[in-house]
Amino acid sequence: MILTVTLNPAWDVTYRVPRLTPHGSHRVASVLERPGGKGLNVARVLHALGEETLATGLAGGATGALVTGALDVPHAFAAIAGETRRTVTVVDTDATIFNEAGPDVRPDEWAAFQESFAALAAGASVAVLSGSLPPGLPEDAYAVLTRLARDAGARVLVDAGGPALRAAAEARPDLLKPNEAEMTAAGLDPAALGESGALVVSRGADGMVAVTPGGCFEAVPHEVVAGNPTGAGDAAAAALAVALRDRTPWPRALGEAVALSAAAVAAPAAGEFDPDVLRRHRRATKVRETSCPW
Repeated sequence: MILTVTLNPAWDVTYRVPRLTPHGSHRVASVLERPGGKGLNVARVLHALGEETLATGLAGGATGALVTGALDVPHAFAAIAGETRRTVTVVDTDATIFNEAGPDVRPDEWAAFQESFAALAAGASVAVLSGSLPPGLPEDAYAVLTRLARDAGARVLVDAGGPALRAAAEARPDLLKPNEAEMTAAGLDPAALGESGALVVSRGADGMVAVTPGGCFEAVPHEVVAGNPTGAGDAAAAALAVALRDRTPWPRALGEAVALSAAAVAAPAAGEFDPDVLRRHRRATKVRETSCPW
């Protein structure tokens, strides 16, 4: 089982408009409302691939009840007193996203979640820790969960940014998966991962680079896919979680991550992917060994 963690889920509202004009009035072509959060997107992709997965995290208030009530994947969320956040995404040819900060999490709620997470991680092969941290949680929250998961025998993938990413790196997860901007902002040193850890950096339409103990690899998508890129990184994380579980060789793992990421861009909402695009990119994505860029 692959366990996904979303500490700061959201009720996502996505508007599609022909063209986004700042300070203008827009006629919305369609509206999609659903539970959101990076870990939930990872769980949806895994579920659609036929993988056994369980989503966990923190949810509270009326919005939290909306999130957990509408989830279409197996889940075990911990209740908190604060109100779960909302997000708004406006999609034209790209995506513009408005993210609320999230609820204040009390120390006792965080302590209780750590206990429940450790129990769930004992039944998991891989734990995926992704997304922002809500107010009230310490910067080293993902580092704490990384150590708990590894103590339970699970491998760990962390997809985060800023201080949370930097702190998580010190706990030496099996894989860090930031994008290029997040890695730069965090001042992340790939050498900090040690001999067992790996770093996969998303570069948008330019593909991904993996820095691994066995060398560095680059995967470039077959073609640029137009659509909604919001969940592309989460789809890549799903592919990489499966690769961690199966100990897939890095060239094949990276190629699958890029192919699934492209297929996610072609789908209407984060957490989904286009199977035809996935098949096409699986055949045509180019992966090569390269000199390590960092």
